[in-house]
Amino acid sequence: MASRDASATVPVKETSPPTEYREIDRWDGGVGWVAHPDESMQRASHALAVDDGVWLVDPLDAPGIDDLLAELGDVEGVVVLLDRHVRDAEAFARRYDVPLYLPTWLRRSPSEVAVRRFETSLADTGFRALRLFDNPAWQEAALYDEASGTLVVPESVGTADYYRTARERLGVHPAIRLLPPDELRGLTPRRILVSHGAGVFDDAPAALADALDGSRRRYPALLAATVRRFAPI
Repeated sequence: MASRDASATVPVKETSPPTEYREIDRWDGGVGWVAHPDESMQRASHALAVDDGVWLVDPLDAPGIDDLLAELGDVEGVVVLLDRHVRDAEAFARRYDVPLYLPTWLRRSPSEVAVRRFETSLADTGFRALRLFDNPAWQEAALYDEASGTLVVPESVGTADYYRTARERLGVHPAIRLLPPDELRGLTPRRILVSHGAGVFDDAPAALADALDGSRRRYPALLAATVRRFAPI
């Protein structure tokens, strides 16, 4: 039977090579893009421009991305913040001949590129690392630069449709709605960059606080919306 959800024609996660990318975030300190604009997961990648160069976070490759990055400066490193987000990180590290940076608690096998571990801060970028999850099923770090006001969260919060109820601008991942990470509480970022959907640039602290404070209370509404989305007609 047909589905109410656009996923009947739009893939949840596109597996074919991308033919284009869409820029979704742009600010003085970097840019974000989605390599598969039509997929419902809305997997987003980011380039952070700091004094020592450009750092790629959980990146997916696409035609024309090198030209986009060239506008920002020289790539100095590639960062993976979530155990499930290796994506095209190793390919970028090989192409730019730079190390792959991983949180100390991210468990993965050694790669074919140089790997450097970080725990409290990402090299000399000014970004400190927040340990959001560290268990066998989920290892995640966030990056936060208080000076620039940039917060990067790869999975715990997002703006893709399946993250949010109708009243939320930013939502907690469905799998951790009942226990969102306390490490994100009390932060006052100017912008929140996420790996699933476009970033939040308007009144970001309020959006973050609302997402965390309403996470449990609005969980039933999110489940109901998910059921409606995939219910047969």
